[in-house]
Amino acid sequence: MKKFDVVIVGAGFSGLYLLHRLRNEGFSVRLVEAQSGLGGVWQANRYPGARVDSHVPNYEYSLEACWRDWNWTERFPGHQELVAYFDHVASVLDLKAEIDLSTRVEACRFSAEGRWQIRLNNADVYDAGFLVMCTGFGSKPYVPDLPGLDTFSGICHHTALWPEDGVDFAGRRVGIIGTGASGVQVIQEVAPIAEHLVVFQRTPVTALPMQQRKLDESEQAAAKKNYPELFVLRNSPPGNFCDIFRRDVGAYDVAEAERLNVFETAWEKGGFNYWVGTFNDILMNEASNRAAYDFWRDKTRARIDDLATAEMLAPMEPPYPFGTKRPSLEQNYYECFNQPNVQLVDIRSTPIETIIPTGLKTVKAQFDLDVLVLATGFDANTGGLTAIDIRGSKDRPLSEVWSNGVDTHLGMAVPGFPNLLMLYGPQSATAFCNGPTCAEFQGEWTTRLLKWMRAEGHAVFDSSDKMAEAWTERLDRLSESTLFGRTDSWYMGANIPGKRRQLLNYPDADAYRDQLRMCEAERYSGFEFR
Repeated sequence: MKKFDVVIVGAGFSGLYLLHRLRNEGFSVRLVEAQSGLGGVWQANRYPGARVDSHVPNYEYSLEACWRDWNWTERFPGHQELVAYFDHVASVLDLKAEIDLSTRVEACRFSAEGRWQIRLNNADVYDAGFLVMCTGFGSKPYVPDLPGLDTFSGICHHTALWPEDGVDFAGRRVGIIGTGASGVQVIQEVAPIAEHLVVFQRTPVTALPMQQRKLDESEQAAAKKNYPELFVLRNSPPGNFCDIFRRDVGAYDVAEAERLNVFETAWEKGGFNYWVGTFNDILMNEASNRAAYDFWRDKTRARIDDLATAEMLAPMEPPYPFGTKRPSLEQNYYECFNQPNVQLVDIRSTPIETIIPTGLKTVKAQFDLDVLVLATGFDANTGGLTAIDIRGSKDRPLSEVWSNGVDTHLGMAVPGFPNLLMLYGPQSATAFCNGPTCAEFQGEWTTRLLKWMRAEGHAVFDSSDKMAEAWTERLDRLSESTLFGRTDSWYMGANIPGKRRQLLNYPDADAYRDQLRMCEAERYSGFEFR
């Protein structure tokens, strides 16, 4: 049995950053990764068109060693480039010797001796003082219970379980279920080459223009002169981007001409500018939210030829408050539906009845298919954690403890699971925080906590049910005070049947960081040490 101060699970942004920081502070650390390579979701999500929705240089570490000699080829990098970036990071930070790839954690037990026993799929057991879960919010794909799915005789894959050798869509009849981020990206790749493409949509996505473009090395060399200042901006309030700033006024605090100009400017900038870079009340005030939706709707409908199709993709009345489902970024998504070989089916009004060997049947029609793509998302936030048999001091599985809902302290710890921390997990800022930004501020907070415990002579921490319940109540209030609670989304856990409907991510990254700072300033209030 190998002993470590800390075992980290997951080799995405959070896991690699924490490995780097803890090792530099003299902790013995081991990182375990189930996949064959680094990058977390970017290693797993290799479907056609997969790319990030945060633009360069936001979606990378602020460490100069990582960006000094690295150049991107696109403003929004794709899967292959992101995977290459993580290999670059592991090389320049010399991390590979401390990482176990293709190694899955099967069970974790907190022992009477106050340490974690971590059983791996290769029968090894690691003994660790601390266990840090960096499994992210999108590591457990969700495959809906579709009757007859196992009878389909064609090619069928979930986007997050895509084969390494890919799928040939050329000249084939393709069905895609789902129009979230992965669905939007796959549709744009498949539409030009498929014989026929049928998109099965339950809820329309409010996709935003990516404004993608190529980058060259000379442009980035010039930009890097300002990177230190840009990363200070990214890592500091307000927000978590270096170049997206919303106005500190409401949409109706300005004249109509100015409001429309702000919307238009954000639209032209592309990316998440239109989501988070306009006015401060878009996600709280119904009238302001409707103004943002109407602008999006009119821009979008102008790109769609058929009125019935336009009503399905961009309804006159909003299907949910704008921005309360994560907007996807697109390059020519809406134009795909102008093609004669692309068909859109509303499965809210005509539900899927069954999958058959030759295709799919709704309550009204049958569709013959050669390939079926499940762009059905994830058991987000909690799925990657509850999939592992993690048992704390009372020997209860985490999946059982959370069976009726999630309670955590600060989105970092779970009562009854001593010396267990979660980065980019449920009830932290996670989906509302740029990935590497969150990895760095949560990683620094975690590093300081473990250093403080070492200096104070504490071996074990835990948190209380009372503190965790209070944190859940805080998120419940945020759900009610914003428009998020009015939408069935994976932010609310509402995409998984039987999952408690609750806000699972803190919707204000700046306020969340303030809570972590306050906890630390009060000698880690809410934690109990021994």
